[in-house]
Amino acid sequence: MNDDTEGQRPKRRMQVFGRRTVLRGAALGAATPLFSATTTHAETTAHRAPTAGSASFRWLGTSGWRIDVDGRTVLFDPYITRFKTGLFDGGFTPGTKLRCDPDLIQEHIGHPEVVLVSHSHWDHIADVPHIAKSTGARVVGTETTFHLLVAFGVDPGQISVVKGGEVLDFAGITVEVVSSLHSRNKQHSYFAPGTLTAPPTATPRTISDLPEGDTLAFQVTAGSGGPSAFLMGASDFSERAVRGLSPDLAMVAVPSSTATFRYVPRLLRALGEPGVVVPVHWDNFEKPLSEPPRRDPAMDLDGFVAQVHQMSPASRVVVPDYRTTYGADMRAAAPTASEPS
Repeated sequence: MNDDTEGQRPKRRMQVFGRRTVLRGAALGAATPLFSATTTHAETTAHRAPTAGSASFRWLGTSGWRIDVDGRTVLFDPYITRFKTGLFDGGFTPGTKLRCDPDLIQEHIGHPEVVLVSHSHWDHIADVPHIAKSTGARVVGTETTFHLLVAFGVDPGQISVVKGGEVLDFAGITVEVVSSLHSRNKQHSYFAPGTLTAPPTATPRTISDLPEGDTLAFQVTAGSGGPSAFLMGASDFSERAVRGLSPDLAMVAVPSSTATFRYVPRLLRALGEPGVVVPVHWDNFEKPLSEPPRRDPAMDLDGFVAQVHQMSPASRVVVPDYRTTYGADMRAAAPTASEPS
């Protein structure tokens, strides 16, 4: 999660890609896509499954994503239950008990093969034990994530421990693991730091039982030609680690403070000014996904968007919502006249 200044609350052209992709929105029950009709098109069916040779992206709130590639599903930081901790009400309670809503989770996850976890704070990992045990999906994360999941009863053989630098081939879906960093508050301190070198002696029961455990980012590439999506779970990064990734899409965490020097320009430059930038982790993640996203009033989403426009004017910024599936057709370079607008 992001940090606040007191160590508790977070302060919190479609451009046609010359290489290979077209990004479009398919609204669930909404008539207006987020993209300009002159450059993209909205699909006319609600939450339609992606066609062969395509990929789709659905924001699960916070930093979470569901990525579908030719009927196969990858999840990143899926936090769906979204229970209250007092974080957004001025009464943050570290002893809040962990909760999991299996029926609600199943509505959103499909049948995942792989679950990528950036770090082990509750708003990133709390639903992962249930997803892993109920679907058999492989979980990729840090050593701390491994030990926590084992404590939750996940089969150790189902978990892949990574550190950053690994390039994993999941039969046509490539996952590059990127060493990364968690955000810091204005005192340059981490929220709930700590790592585990062995499973805890008891099953975690509260949010305070889940330390950060180091932070990763991931780049997921569908097929041999893309599209590629860079996924962040916290608003800091290792400039050397991300340099040269050159993703088509960058799902970028909105910074919780100004503690990181020139966060936006350094990140966009290192990533090669992605064609599409999607801000994440700016929403109130204690409100249900059935409601429209609500901003954390302490997060400067508008300021972030303005910085992206200033620093990378060729990048298109798409502010996501929970009810839209965004498609990236790997076989089309631009919408055709026969496609709906």
